[in-house]
Amino acid sequence: MTLCHIAIIMDGNGRWAKKRLLPRVAGHVRGVKRVKDAVEYCINNGIEYLTLFAFGRENWARPEEEVSFLMKLLSEQIRKEFYKLNEKGVRIRFIGDKSRLNKVILDQINDIQNVTSNNTNLKLNIALDYSGTYDIIQAVNNIIKDKRQTITEQEFEKYLLTFPDPHPDLLIRTSGESRLSNFMLWQSSYSECYFTPKLWPDFTKREMELAVNWFKTRERRFGRTSEQLKDS
Repeated sequence: MTLCHIAIIMDGNGRWAKKRLLPRVAGHVRGVKRVKDAVEYCINNGIEYLTLFAFGRENWARPEEEVSFLMKLLSEQIRKEFYKLNEKGVRIRFIGDKSRLNKVILDQINDIQNVTSNNTNLKLNIALDYSGTYDIIQAVNNIIKDKRQTITEQEFEKYLLTFPDPHPDLLIRTSGESRLSNFMLWQSSYSECYFTPKLWPDFTKREMELAVNWFKTRERRFGRTSEQLKDS
C-alpha cells in the first residue's frame, strides 16, 4: 500500500513534563527532538509529504507565558535548524492564518519558504495558527471573491491551504486522545487514523515505524468493496 503523506497531531508535551515534575515548556523543548526524528524518518523512508500540527488557532487561549515561549522556540528553530533542512532538500511551507504572528517570525517564515521552495526530497508543512474550520472558511471566502456561482469538490480543494499537496494517507495523533481537534477536517476525510497513548516527546522513530506498519495492514476501499479491490 502506497504511503505518500503523513500528518501528525503532536500532542502531550505538557503532560510529559508534568509527569516528570517539570514546567510545561520542558515538554515543548523535548518535543522538538521528535520533530527532527519524524523528518529524518520520512526522508530515509521515501515519504514525500509530512504535515505537522504545531500550533492551533485555539491554542492562543493557553497561558500567555506558554504561548510566548512557543513563539520564541519556533523562531529559534527556524533560525538554527530549518536552514539545515534546506541542505537535505526539504521544502518547508507554513499553513495557517499567520495574522497574529509578529513581524520577526513572519519574516523568518517568508525567507525559509523562499529558500526551500524548489526542494523535492520531502515536502514539510508546518500548520501554524491553523484549524480545519479556518481552512474551509478562508477557501469559501476566496471562492466568493472569485465570484464563483457553483463549484466542484476538485475545484474547491484548489482553495485549501494545503493545495496542491495530496491528502494525508496516514494521520497520527499522540497522547491517547481520539479526536482530530480541528485539524485538516476536509483533507482527512479518508485518512487512516492512528491513535497512540505515547506522548509526543516519547514518539521515537521506532514509534513511527509501528504506525507505518499498522497503516500497511489497512485496506483502503474509498467506498468500494473488498471484492472490487481484488478485481481492480
